[in-house]
Amino acid sequence: MQIDFSGKRVLVTGGTRGIGRGIVEAFLEAGARVAVNGSTQESTVTAIAELGAGDRVVAAPGSVASVAACSALVEAAVKGLGGLDVLVNNAGAGGGKAVPDCDEELWDRILDTNLKGCFFVTKFALPHLRAAGGNIVNIASVNGLVGVPKGSIYCASKAGVINMTRAHALEFAPAIRVNAVCPGGVDTDMLRNLAVRLGGSVEAGYEIIAADCAAQKRIAHVRELAAPVLYLASDMASFVTGSVHVVDGGETID
Repeated sequence: MQIDFSGKRVLVTGGTRGIGRGIVEAFLEAGARVAVNGSTQESTVTAIAELGAGDRVVAAPGSVASVAACSALVEAAVKGLGGLDVLVNNAGAGGGKAVPDCDEELWDRILDTNLKGCFFVTKFALPHLRAAGGNIVNIASVNGLVGVPKGSIYCASKAGVINMTRAHALEFAPAIRVNAVCPGGVDTDMLRNLAVRLGGSVEAGYEIIAADCAAQKRIAHVRELAAPVLYLASDMASFVTGSVHVVDGGETID
């Protein structure tokens, strides 16, 4: 069944590529108007041109790692859309090193983007979502549920997103629902880079990564993450809040 978002106004952070781009495209196909956030003006404008959706897409550029940019991008989204019904906090930074090799710069880059950015975009979007009776979907990760070697900073950031989702679901209730999606391995530029480091090529690396997906034994397409997001943002999930939806092909079963 096609979910209808006609007339709905959606902001997707990190919406120029990867999972975020897939989410943007899915909302557009469902009839929504979408504010696309990229970390730079150039990346945002390029993505909007590629989407070819005319005035149904507006630009909301800025790095979520900056509190000032979080405020500005929400303001741009609300001005361009005339309000806000759905916020998807998707923007994220990856990277992993063994603890002895980590430094403050790496910690700040990952935490500022993944956790601080999620918090402050939510803060600035909150009054507009309240006015519309809207909702929030946060993109976390299975690595916020299970640990991985050489990934403790990233794991900590995504675990923070998960528990912040629960806290915000309580704090904003009953006006605003807040839910999280935890992706496993998804075919994105970030995962392709990891695959090359693991296996020497994308194909070989994907075989290694897919071996952890106990049930599906494959890597997901970005649209397979977009569908749960649209469900959570829709009226079909009207009694769903504070939930954590794991979309990982069985990776966390074992």
